[in-house]
Amino acid sequence: MKTPREIFFFTSAVLIPLLIGLFFWVDWAWIPAVVVGPFYLLGWWDVIQKKHALLRIYPVLGHLRFLFESIRPEIQQYFVESNINGRPVSREFRDLVYQRAKGDPDTRPFGTQFEVYRGGYQWVNHSLNPAPRLDEEPRVIFGSETCSHPYAASHLNISAMSFGSLSRNPILALNTGARRDGFAHNTGEGGVSPYHLQPGGDLIWQIGTGYFGCRTSDGKFDPDRFAATARQDSIKMIEIKLSQGAKPGHGGILPAAKLTPEIAAIRGVPLGRDVLSPPSHSAFTTPVGLLQFVAELRRLSGGKPVGFKLCLGHRAEFFAICKAMLETGLYPDFITVDGGEGGTGAAPIEFTNSVGTPLRDGLSFVRNALRGIDYRSRIRLIASGKIISAFDIFRAKALGADTVNSARAMMFALGCIQARRCNSGNCPTGIATQDPARSQALDVDHKAGRVARYHRAMIRQFLDLVATAGLPSPDQIRPCHVNHRVHGATVNTYEDMYPEVERGCLLRDASVPPAWARDWDRSSPDHWAAA
Repeated sequence: MKTPREIFFFTSAVLIPLLIGLFFWVDWAWIPAVVVGPFYLLGWWDVIQKKHALLRIYPVLGHLRFLFESIRPEIQQYFVESNINGRPVSREFRDLVYQRAKGDPDTRPFGTQFEVYRGGYQWVNHSLNPAPRLDEEPRVIFGSETCSHPYAASHLNISAMSFGSLSRNPILALNTGARRDGFAHNTGEGGVSPYHLQPGGDLIWQIGTGYFGCRTSDGKFDPDRFAATARQDSIKMIEIKLSQGAKPGHGGILPAAKLTPEIAAIRGVPLGRDVLSPPSHSAFTTPVGLLQFVAELRRLSGGKPVGFKLCLGHRAEFFAICKAMLETGLYPDFITVDGGEGGTGAAPIEFTNSVGTPLRDGLSFVRNALRGIDYRSRIRLIASGKIISAFDIFRAKALGADTVNSARAMMFALGCIQARRCNSGNCPTGIATQDPARSQALDVDHKAGRVARYHRAMIRQFLDLVATAGLPSPDQIRPCHVNHRVHGATVNTYEDMYPEVERGCLLRDASVPPAWARDWDRSSPDHWAAA
């Protein structure tokens, strides 16, 4: 199927000579020339400009989107949706990302559009004596106790999106943006492509159940291939993917429509059919095995931080990992907690809507479980799941996160319009597609600048919130700094809703919280299943 861009080129080649001929031989030919000519001039300008990938793919037609956007407030206010009820990301926050990515003013007039007395409204407790805002972002150190190559990370980084799920130019733009503003780019489970490495930005290499980029011919883990890649300077940390929020327990999906020979070679898979990652790992089968695998990857990488990513499911299974830490003395350098509200390019609707613990509940539990075994100070926590605004970072920090990852916001910074066609291969902005006519329309340098500006603005606003709360450092954010209206006049702080357990309480049978006792007793470092 030809793209609108290709149709435009074809019709131009036919109609422009025809119009020129008519202009010289027919007296009335100036009429179609005057009518059609401006549209073709506009189309050619759309094709050569680099600011909007949408217009490069849909010359002339793409302007209809911007026309509707310009009159959207009037149409939307009376006929469609408000700024704050769009799904999965409302227009209020999509616009916020676009404005920060472009460097436009991001302030709002006339007060909040949120209903502040409705259940679910949340806010930061500010101080009457705000602290001075930090001029420089304090970095978060990963692997300080266990690694010969610890990593100093930004508070906001790019979440996992694979080459294959995204095309070449978006990967180049994301990594270039990460290099320009000094933050990390998670590769996703699709392996380390040349486009991750070429710009020189910091990488977190994600290893999924398919072991793409470090697998044998039969799909098992290959330590030699892993070591050869992991020791490259650009790779700063390694993340083992146990599950992700949008489809926990399901494994990754790359539709055959998006599988090119290049992607197949990078991943080591055959062409012509969907690439389905297994639901579970073959390199280990127990909680103890997971920690031994962490230690092995740390050794093979030359001493780089290694952690794992999960969406919380059975609490007893995470307790089993905690017991394995106590039994072996091994532990990860970080744990990424993904929420059930996380995004993905392709997932069954039942998994997207109805499987996986939401981020705030999962993050609070993992933080408390680590406090309960007195390992929280040794292990960094990364939060992932619909992180769009600086308040989302602040809220995640209040629940125990050290840093956060964002995927959808970074896609908006690239120009994503939330068309929700990521799994079709026909992304209208050239981001989530392998169609060269679409993906090549995305200008790398321009979009990299948008990614870097969005990150810079987010960190600036986050540090503003920290200062507004009267805190000299992000490390001092606590659950008491965020309020949540439950319903009506009932307001709880996160300290009430997500209380911290006593440090080391799981090390003494008598002090195990009653709500956890059953799951703690059922867990074992030697198996996953809750007996």
